[in-house]
Amino acid sequence: MSKMEVKTSLLDNMIGVGDMVLLEPLSEDSFLENLRNRFDHSEIYTYIGSVVISVNPYRSLPIYTSDKVEEYRNRNFYELSPHIYALADEAYHSLRDQDKDQCILITGESGAGKTEASKLVMSYVAAVCGKGQEVNKVKEQLLQSNPVLEGSHLEIESMLTGDPLGGVISNYLLEKSRVVKQPRGERNFHIFYQLLSGASDDTLKKLKLHRDFSKYNYLSLDSAVVNGLDDATNFRTVRNAMQIVGFMEDEVQSVLELVAAVLKLGNIEFKPESRCNGTDESRIKDKNDLKEMCELLGIEQSVLERAFSYRTVEAKMEKVSTTLNVAQAYYARDALAKNLYSRLFTWLVTRINESIKAQTKTRHKVMGVLDIYGFEIFEDNSFEQFIINYCNEKLQQIFIELTLREEQEEYVREGIEWTNIEYFNNAIICDLIENNQNGILAMLDEECLRPGTVTDETFLDKLNTVCAEHQHFESRLSKNSKFLNDHSLPHSCFRIQHYAGKVLYRVEGFVDKNNDLLYRDLSQAMFKANHSLIKQLFPEGNPAKVNLKRPPTAGFQFRASVGTLMKNLQTKNPNYIRCIKPNDKKAPHIFTESLVRHQVRYLGLMENVRVRRAGYAFRQAYEPCLERYKMLCKQTWPHWRGPAREGVEVLMANLQVPAEEFSYGRSKIFIRNPRTLFFLEERRRQCLQDLATLIQKIYRGWKCRSHFLLLKKSQIVVAAWYRRYAQQKKYQRIKSATTVVQSYTRGWQARKLLRELKYQKRCEEAATTIAAYWHGTQARRELRRLKEEARRKHAVAVIWAYWQGLKHWYKKVFFVVQMQKYFLGLKSSLPSMSPIDKTWPTRPYLFLDGVHTELRRIFHLWRCKKYRSQFTEEKKAVYEEKLEASEIFKDKKALYPSSVSQPFKGDYLEISKNPKYQKLNSTVDEKVLLADVVNKINRANGKGTARIFLLTKKSVVLADQKTGQVKASVPLPDLSSVSVSTQSDGFFALKLKEGSASAVKGDFLLSSEHLIEIITKLHRIGATDQEQLNIDISDEFLVQFKQDKVCVKFIQGAPKNGNSVSCKRKNNRLLEVSVPTTA
Repeated sequence: MSKMEVKTSLLDNMIGVGDMVLLEPLSEDSFLENLRNRFDHSEIYTYIGSVVISVNPYRSLPIYTSDKVEEYRNRNFYELSPHIYALADEAYHSLRDQDKDQCILITGESGAGKTEASKLVMSYVAAVCGKGQEVNKVKEQLLQSNPVLEGSHLEIESMLTGDPLGGVISNYLLEKSRVVKQPRGERNFHIFYQLLSGASDDTLKKLKLHRDFSKYNYLSLDSAVVNGLDDATNFRTVRNAMQIVGFMEDEVQSVLELVAAVLKLGNIEFKPESRCNGTDESRIKDKNDLKEMCELLGIEQSVLERAFSYRTVEAKMEKVSTTLNVAQAYYARDALAKNLYSRLFTWLVTRINESIKAQTKTRHKVMGVLDIYGFEIFEDNSFEQFIINYCNEKLQQIFIELTLREEQEEYVREGIEWTNIEYFNNAIICDLIENNQNGILAMLDEECLRPGTVTDETFLDKLNTVCAEHQHFESRLSKNSKFLNDHSLPHSCFRIQHYAGKVLYRVEGFVDKNNDLLYRDLSQAMFKANHSLIKQLFPEGNPAKVNLKRPPTAGFQFRASVGTLMKNLQTKNPNYIRCIKPNDKKAPHIFTESLVRHQVRYLGLMENVRVRRAGYAFRQAYEPCLERYKMLCKQTWPHWRGPAREGVEVLMANLQVPAEEFSYGRSKIFIRNPRTLFFLEERRRQCLQDLATLIQKIYRGWKCRSHFLLLKKSQIVVAAWYRRYAQQKKYQRIKSATTVVQSYTRGWQARKLLRELKYQKRCEEAATTIAAYWHGTQARRELRRLKEEARRKHAVAVIWAYWQGLKHWYKKVFFVVQMQKYFLGLKSSLPSMSPIDKTWPTRPYLFLDGVHTELRRIFHLWRCKKYRSQFTEEKKAVYEEKLEASEIFKDKKALYPSSVSQPFKGDYLEISKNPKYQKLNSTVDEKVLLADVVNKINRANGKGTARIFLLTKKSVVLADQKTGQVKASVPLPDLSSVSVSTQSDGFFALKLKEGSASAVKGDFLLSSEHLIEIITKLHRIGATDQEQLNIDISDEFLVQFKQDKVCVKFIQGAPKNGNSVSCKRKNNRLLEVSVPTTA
């Protein structure tokens, strides 16, 4: 979409107001009503300027698809409707294009959707950045690091092109007290529920755990099961994520064993027991959980049991061991559980950082994603809520400072005069908490380090003394308490006026939680474990490295961590996401106003809106502003040809908007009051209605004209077709009438002709009748004459018949007598029974010629049959071979006639009987069909070398004549053809198929006295294998010798060397065979 096509969806078809800065009138009630209205219509995102408010829907919405990612990609922040993708895209492009490090702060209470928001931000960045095998691997590791750690600060390190190189995770605040105690309605850390729900039965058995949540004291049961949260699936996700990030299987098992150990710790309970000296000590009630925990961690049960009952205090060179009462034992147990979980979390952060850190040392950009708890106000607020709220005070302070700085920078950049904006500066509250001299945290540390009796009450007294006159501090004894009998402020509490409202803190547990002591006995017991990971988590338990220095307090560590976080944020461009939980039931479609109002207050959202509205409430670039409102002025509608700023100036002057309501920047127009913007929107809406009416009118006119023209065109077509139809019908009527007239005319002519023909016929019949009577008279006369003549001839015939009958009887007797003599003479003069005897007696009479020939043929067939019936199977096979040889060579090879009389013997060497060939016979597995001595022709000189030639049903074997050693064995399927000449020589070439194993050394050129028999047997074996062997009879053919082809040429010459065939080499490519001319 081009710039001039941009449509600001914040103002188009809005449900409520998309940006709270434009809310009019602005009040807490209207703020909440706008949130409710948008939430009811599944619009869960709302802006406060560049801040995104996210209301958890507790259900899946179709607004996170890949199409949505493409929709928000490379778009202006205010171009489309509010979405978390818009903020992620703004941060990513500021990082990539403006070279600004980014940080996305995600705040809100538990259940508000902070973790899901961080996942969406990271998945969007992963979707829009570059592609490639290495980049995809880094993206996958960064995305999978999120499920493993439930809350942390992830910094994505990127190349200058924006593609991720790696990441660094920082753990600024882990609420480890949640391990042992959770606020009402809250869960413990998710991993405990995921492990019990998703692990296999075998895994739980190894970890000595049960699926029932109620069996573990550390797990809150009222929120153990959350609607829409599948712990089993999430556990598999965590396992898969750890594998992708690079955890080994034994590391994963070690982590699960430590998580199981924390659950087991919560089930260890103590009972009091009095000693003889009157002091109280504690004993473990049921040692089964302790035993299972020790087995998991590889700790001696007695060592850990003693650490829960005694405490050793070292001072200089002295050691004092004291017993622990039940309360102290429970404190030691909970302290061990918290330290075990928090140190495991820190180890996980370090381990993941090793896998996802950037491998290159070149300069890179950073995008941080901080998922942190929001402001907390409970019925019972303690040390944890105090430090969390302190962190949020610092975040609010930096948010106000950076927002005002951003406003001022934009004003300066656009050339707008900057005026100071009045706002509440919470620096005084931050100073109350963090001041190094008289801040609450400093006094708490001082009280913890002070010798003597230190209690929560002495700490409160010190606060009352030092902070009594501070305007944001209240207690029963401070001067800010209006009434000493104010029962809403108990004696053991103090109240701080935070930016988000007053919070009452109960001092009980402040000192102990700030000390956060883990007894040295427990550290040393953990170090003695055989579990490799435990030793890494408790290095101070090493007896060789005893450190008597007191560890820093929790408040000191947290203040330092917050200081580091603030310095980190100061160097980055911040982006804010405020997450809100709409109801405590974590159910969809429920918006609890009181709960949301409470979060709106402590998140300081109204303060954010007021700061944003203190200057100009709305600003927009000139191009989209002119594009949106150009229809309000005739000079700018429909197209403005000049610069966009000049068009906006003409537009605002034409609308007579007061000059104090807006200002012109270098690239944007700034509108001070939302009412002015809504005035422009109302005018635009009315104008759009008028334009819509005009468009509708023009469209309806065009549609009616188009319809009329279509009807007119249709009428012309219909008329044309009708005229054609009418003419066709008229033509058919004329044609039909013409046919009728023609038929009547033809009928009249036919009847007239019929009458004429009938008259002519009657005349002919009369003449015929007269002629018939005349002819009858003539015939009768002739008949009488013929009858008389016939009587005379009959008498003569009778006399002749008698004479002829006597003559025929004499002929018949003569024929029978001659036939008898013929057959009797033939019996005594038959030729011999040999089929080749061609003699036959001569016929005595000519009339016996046909019978004589047929009898000769029948006799020959009979004696051939008698001759064949005497054959054995062997003799029959020989004749079949002779017959096949005749088919192959007759009239084709001059050597054939001399071979006809020679019987096919086959085994000319008697190889099976001759002991000389016993070894050769044993090497041949099949029956030998032919064994003979042949000459193998050498291509180099044309001379022959004697070789034994063996033929079986499967192969041809050539062996040395003297030693019987096999020189070559060729499977018959490898033979492609056999070439012979037409002369009377015995040369033949066995040609092999190209690519076969036998073709490596080339074809064979051989010479044999029994050539006809060899070729015939080869041909017969090929016929039985259904692959006919090709016989090539030619006086010139090619033979393949290794890599070269040689032409073998047969010529007729004078008899030499006793009329033998000679073979000579003419050149490298020609062998000439001289065959003597036969007489």
